[in-house]
Amino acid sequence: MSTHTADHAVAGPEAQPVTRVEIIDHLGSAFTGAWVAKTELLAQVERGGARPEVLDVLEDLPDRSFNRPQDLWPELPDVPIEN
Repeated sequence: MSTHTADHAVAGPEAQPVTRVEIIDHLGSAFTGAWVAKTELLAQVERGGARPEVLDVLEDLPDRSFNRPQDLWPELPDVPIEN
């Protein structure tokens, strides 16, 4: 289980929290039916120009592969669905 906390989801007092919707906006195309490693998810987020806070949240994922976006949420329970 991840050690992710809500503190990682917000960069500062004015920053918007990272949401599951935002994560999917950057990662949706990574899930094409094949398993995707954490390293590829991180690379996809970087290539897609996501905010650094999104990358910070995904860094908390365990080093394993994921089959679909829904597999991420048990590892990121403190990330809200949307603002």
